[in-house]
Amino acid sequence: MSLHAQLQKRAAEGRPIRVGLIGAGKFGSMYLAQVPRTPGVHLAAIADLSPTNARANLARVGWKPERAQAASIDDALKTGATHVGEDWQALVRHPAIDVVVECTGHPIAAVDHCLEAFAHGKHVVNVTVEADAFCGPLLARKAQQAGVVYSLAFGDQPALICDLVDWARTCGFPVVAAGRGHKWLPHFCESTPETVWGNYGLTPEQAQRGGLNPKMFNSFLDGSKPSIESTAVANATGLTVPGNGLLYPPASVADIPFVTRPKSEGGVLERKGMVEVVSSLEPDGRVIPYDIRMGVWVTVEAETEYVRNCFEEYNAHTDPSGRYFTLYKRWHLIGLEVGLSVASVALRGEATGVASCWNADVVATAKRDLAPGEMLDGEGGYTIWGKLLPAQTSIRMGGLPLGLAHDIKVLRPVKKGQSLSWNDVAVDQGTHAYRIRKELETTFA
Repeated sequence: MSLHAQLQKRAAEGRPIRVGLIGAGKFGSMYLAQVPRTPGVHLAAIADLSPTNARANLARVGWKPERAQAASIDDALKTGATHVGEDWQALVRHPAIDVVVECTGHPIAAVDHCLEAFAHGKHVVNVTVEADAFCGPLLARKAQQAGVVYSLAFGDQPALICDLVDWARTCGFPVVAAGRGHKWLPHFCESTPETVWGNYGLTPEQAQRGGLNPKMFNSFLDGSKPSIESTAVANATGLTVPGNGLLYPPASVADIPFVTRPKSEGGVLERKGMVEVVSSLEPDGRVIPYDIRMGVWVTVEAETEYVRNCFEEYNAHTDPSGRYFTLYKRWHLIGLEVGLSVASVALRGEATGVASCWNADVVATAKRDLAPGEMLDGEGGYTIWGKLLPAQTSIRMGGLPLGLAHDIKVLRPVKKGQSLSWNDVAVDQGTHAYRIRKELETTFA
């Protein structure tokens, strides 16, 4: 039975999936826009540091005020409305909540939310992929031990890439490469929240209208988010990563099977079976026609002459050899698609992408020279960006995970372009996030 049919059945039986959302910012708001249009789902509670802002976002996406006026979660369950408050612990501990959607974008807090949800028997759809990037394999293991499902969020690019990889492998195709698109030039790694909108391609007015966070959007532009998402994909699919960071080869959709081949065959890959990000800009800044900037792709290989002939007969666009074919989705709808993850984990017990190994890491790297006493401000800020590296490389160098580089002090001089190590900073070792990261290093390294 399809997920939608199962949701309709739950609605007819009066047994909706009961969801709790932590964080009602931009991504969360996109999910909130779809909840009233989804049968068999009851968003029982929203926890946000600012309930006032959460209600403003509910109004922004079209909710009527009375829909979010439940005095408590129990009241929400009785009336079918939604409770909005600050207490995330009450949300994850309530016995009626089936699925928690972690949507804060704050990786250290997200680890707390995930672990507490597991402890209380809740499935988790983790939108905060920054947390998954530095400890996802262990979060997945702890969820399994608790008998619940931990999942990446459909609509976000990592889950969509995982879906394409699963399609390819289930059809019997070897995966040569998989990834996403991005608007990239090398100097973007120095971008700050002050320069983001001009480089990103939005006006300040458009950003304000959409309630867009410049630091968050800068984390996309400066390469941090592509590295974070590529890490999540590598750890969920078993694909490997480039030895010294993403290459961002420029390519149109038509050219993806040309560039995502091994170097020995005219492409850019160190080997088959890797993640990569394709740029929508030529090195001189010219926009590539029919780009993959907002989309995802997977390149597969025809291992036999018969399959290569099938590619040709059905007009599949391949590289000149006819062996490599790319399937793609040119767009993703971000939070508007999260409902698929909610339904999948609740109805099928299946994640839409989940870490199964530790192949990749994102290491904090200096945007400029850093002096002792300065405070790191995390991804998308003024001080650091995230570089994708193999996990074993990160372990050897003692690399500082980008997700833990929030509000911590620099202890030693760090040159621009240098990746930071644990010894360069003073990390709060008392957080769950720090402890689970160290446990990951011990368990998986």
